[in-house]
Amino acid sequence: MAQGAPGPEFGKSSPIGLVIIVALLVGTALLIWSMNKQIKKLPDTFEKDDPAADQELDEGTDRGAVHDLGPEHGTQSKAGEN
Repeated sequence: MAQGAPGPEFGKSSPIGLVIIVALLVGTALLIWSMNKQIKKLPDTFEKDDPAADQELDEGTDRGAVHDLGPEHGTQSKAGEN
């Protein structure tokens, strides 16, 4: 176990340690405050009243990477299996 009783410096921390801990706490508080400000700026919902414009953009997207090979093959394959 330990080699003898602890010395007179045991349990004492330097003032630099306190400054570091306080700086970390202040930085964390500022980050939380800033994030709360940004979150309050977000809308309650991201749903659009008229989704037609978004649906037009989605027409060319890859839906799950499943491609229909056509009636001559009778099956579907995932992207990369061709």
